Amino acid sequence: MTGNRAAAPEGAVRTTVDWQGWTACVAAVAGFVLCLLGWLAGGGGFSVPWAPSLDLRLSFTFDGLSALYGLLATGVGALVFAYGTRYLTEHLEHQRRPMLERWRFWPWMLLFALSMVGLATAQDLVLVFVFFDLTAVCSYFLIGFDRSDREARTSALMAMLVTVVAAVAMLIAAVVLYAVHGTFSIPELLARADSSATTTLAGALLAVAALAKSAQVPLHFWLPKAMAAPTPVSAYLHSAAMVAAGVLVIGRVHPLLARSEAVLTGMLVVGAVSVVVGGVLALRRDRLKQVLAYSTISQYGYIVMMYGIGGKEGTGAAAFYVLAHGVAKSALFMTAGAVTSATGQDRLSELGGLGRRMPVLAVASGVAAATLAALPLTVGFFKDELFFKAALAHGPVTAVLSVLAAVLTFAYIGRFWTTLFLGPPRGEVGTRSGLLVAPVVVMAAVAVAGGVVAEPFTRLAEDAAAVSAGGPVDLSPAYHLDARPENLMALAAWALGVLVLLLPRVTGRVSRAVAVAGERWGPKRAYEVVLHGLDRLSTVLHDREVRDLRTSIAAVLVPAGLLIGLAFAATPTAGAYVVGTVAGADWMILPLLVLVVVTTVVIARSRSRMAVALALAVVGFALAAQYALLGAPDVALVAVVVETMLTLVFVAALSRMPHDEPVPDPAIPLRKRRRKDALSGAVAGLAVFVSVWGFLSQPAPSSVSDEHIRLTPEAHGGDVVTVIVADFRGLDTLVEITVLLAAVAGAATLIRRGKLW
Repeated sequence: MTGNRAAAPEGAVRTTVDWQGWTACVAAVAGFVLCLLGWLAGGGGFSVPWAPSLDLRLSFTFDGLSALYGLLATGVGALVFAYGTRYLTEHLEHQRRPMLERWRFWPWMLLFALSMVGLATAQDLVLVFVFFDLTAVCSYFLIGFDRSDREARTSALMAMLVTVVAAVAMLIAAVVLYAVHGTFSIPELLARADSSATTTLAGALLAVAALAKSAQVPLHFWLPKAMAAPTPVSAYLHSAAMVAAGVLVIGRVHPLLARSEAVLTGMLVVGAVSVVVGGVLALRRDRLKQVLAYSTISQYGYIVMMYGIGGKEGTGAAAFYVLAHGVAKSALFMTAGAVTSATGQDRLSELGGLGRRMPVLAVASGVAAATLAALPLTVGFFKDELFFKAALAHGPVTAVLSVLAAVLTFAYIGRFWTTLFLGPPRGEVGTRSGLLVAPVVVMAAVAVAGGVVAEPFTRLAEDAAAVSAGGPVDLSPAYHLDARPENLMALAAWALGVLVLLLPRVTGRVSRAVAVAGERWGPKRAYEVVLHGLDRLSTVLHDREVRDLRTSIAAVLVPAGLLIGLAFAATPTAGAYVVGTVAGADWMILPLLVLVVVTTVVIARSRSRMAVALALAVVGFALAAQYALLGAPDVALVAVVVETMLTLVFVAALSRMPHDEPVPDPAIPLRKRRRKDALSGAVAGLAVFVSVWGFLSQPAPSSVSDEHIRLTPEAHGGDVVTVIVADFRGLDTLVEITVLLAAVAGAATLIRRGKLW
């Protein structure tokens, strides 16, 4: 249902109720009620230690910003989930897929909603990063829900790569701030950070991560491709949730960003460019969701511009705009899905005159379009009023840009709605579901309610903006029948918007030229070139690595050695390498070490498999003897047992193998192969040598065991061993268990499909 398809046949067989979807809907409603009650009660929070030695805490606070995005994620989510129960059923029916596929859809949608609430309430930068990336993981599986569709798979990968790679900038920013200020806590960082180069660098990195998530130029190209997702995904993630996560982060750390004028100016420029690029491209798109995708790029450009303007006016206008846009855009995405479901078409050029055949949807979506176009009697009118006011306060250039943004919005959303619902009838209307229309009607009612009684929306936006501005914010949107600048700017935007609508050929040529330039030289092209280049490089390295066992081993040891060498070169090493004296048990250890060296040379030069196996045993037993001499008899005993067992296994296995010597690859001369082996061994050996010598020359000032004993009471353990296994190495153990489970699941899948027989 993401592309052209035949309309659902009359009298189609009804399937079972989508209990998973309705359960997710009920959960979203419960979350909305809890968020609303929390906001009305004044919020709250808690903070418990997570990793105290790194000052990491599970710190959550439900403040005004949390309330805005929490209510948006759960409220819009509840309506989209209800819409999705019918849409997903039709989608699976059309593709002849089993209804069990719902289990691949709804858990990710619900997890995404939870992640958004977690992101909105998190007060620790590392915790913000975790939820930030969790939304990217959820979006990957949701965008790629139609896994048999190549476009869906590539779009999901693109969305994840762009947003996750950009999110690394957030983690780097967190580490930079921690190195200077000693904390990851956002409130403490806001109190400690000042205007400095470090703050500017960290702010720029945070802004990059957030702007990529909000699909801002030049990292915007993933969002239109993500429209390959089913419509409920687009209506939720790409209007009120995922792209909102970026501006949510900006709103949360805005007091830090505001300490750098360069960062604010950069956001203002990026937002303005995104407004123009997204708006111009939306004017010529033919697919319904593509129009809305580019409009989302443009609309979030508004919000980034307002955060770039900063101050109480800018942050207040941004918060109000997020709320109004989420309501309107999700309704328009659901309109696109309802139209496609009823007609089987998803292109503006193949649709028209639906107003008389789908009057309820036409009116409801008309209200949503009017909200986005900032017409009176909708909550959208006030979003542009606040935007114009903030732009005027910033300067004449920003004011002109704000009017241009409003003109583009009026033009592309006007083209979208009038083409669909006005004019001569085009396209056949088949089966229509009231459940695909009802959520749009509810959204329209909310938009009209906000246009008549703006006080609840204003209060919510004020509370959210107070967090971003670092102090109380007073917003007073209202209808004023006078010639104040905001009203004149709105009238000019409407008039110019109508003019743009009446000149489709001119605007079409401009939009087409921008699109062609973007396809040839834009960031999407650069992404594809880089991705294909990395793929070719990976293929070349893989072909070389799997040539033989020596090459495979060298592919691990040589890069590791080079990385250690780079670290060695970049690290001050004065006094780190000390030559000690030989005394006591050292005189017994040295001959054993010499024996290990001699045996290693024998292993490297021997051509007999049995000799190599026995020489390896000599190395193992020599090392076990060293453990005993160094006062670790338990480790020595384990080493002896393991070495004996492995030697017996080697001997038994070699006795069953053919006695013929392996034939070397004739393509590689023997002399060249020996040089490569020697070089690889030298690099790896030297890296290990300098690492071990450096560690032994500069031992830790206190024993690790002393630290474990000291921290054991804090972990609430009865003994040190239990705490080491369950707490200190808990994450390591969890990862090991996860790897084993993944291996078991993969093996079971292959066995079930007969791939191992």
